[in-house]
Amino acid sequence: MLKRVKLLVLTSIFTALVFAATVCFTVYTPATKGYFNLGETMVYTAALLAGPWVGALAGGVGSALADVFLGFGYYAPGTLVIKGIEGFIVGYLSSVARRLGRRFWSSTLLVLAALSTLLVVLVCIPYYSGVTELVLGSHKVVLYIPWFVWVLVLVLFLCFLTYIGFKVDPRSGAEGLCVVVGGCCMVLGYFLYEAYVLGFGVYYAAFEVPVNIGQLTVGLIVSLPVVRSVRSVLGRDTVW
Repeated sequence: MLKRVKLLVLTSIFTALVFAATVCFTVYTPATKGYFNLGETMVYTAALLAGPWVGALAGGVGSALADVFLGFGYYAPGTLVIKGIEGFIVGYLSSVARRLGRRFWSSTLLVLAALSTLLVVLVCIPYYSGVTELVLGSHKVVLYIPWFVWVLVLVLFLCFLTYIGFKVDPRSGAEGLCVVVGGCCMVLGYFLYEAYVLGFGVYYAAFEVPVNIGQLTVGLIVSLPVVRSVRSVLGRDTVW
């Protein structure tokens, strides 16, 4: 009984945190009538600290409520499922990584570095360099993104992985890979939802792929230090 009450309390807290992180900052994406947000920071934090079920419930429900609150209700059904699956995957894989130990943690750094390099070389540089458009409220901003900007982002990300792996905690590298796997499922899920459920088509759905990759990246960079800080305060891996 006590365990169920604790689960309910944790789920409620993290659902509220996911909702708050999602609505606090948004950037509208006109091609798919969606938006960039910071919700992934709390989805990943919930999953890593409280496990797969809290990650799934808080990620799905908190994000779906944010869609409705912000006027994007047509995304809410997809968000409920997509963010729920994302939170579950991150929480489940991280629990497996903890059981496998330090050698697994270190090796995943190399896998994560390889995946991020392939993403930049095969997707970001050929398809998302050049002119792009951002809509901030009533203001439209047209940007030109040269190919070397993606290279710079990749270098910074690899430096971040190196710092985490050798200076902070190699376990964070493994959990970073768990986040990337769950985040990629989120990116794919929204692409399919926008293309085939909302009916935007493959061409326009592709415009939100870099936006969702951005959400994944920001969520990864923010959640890992937050999780590590909470663990150092609690003196254990989870909030259970």
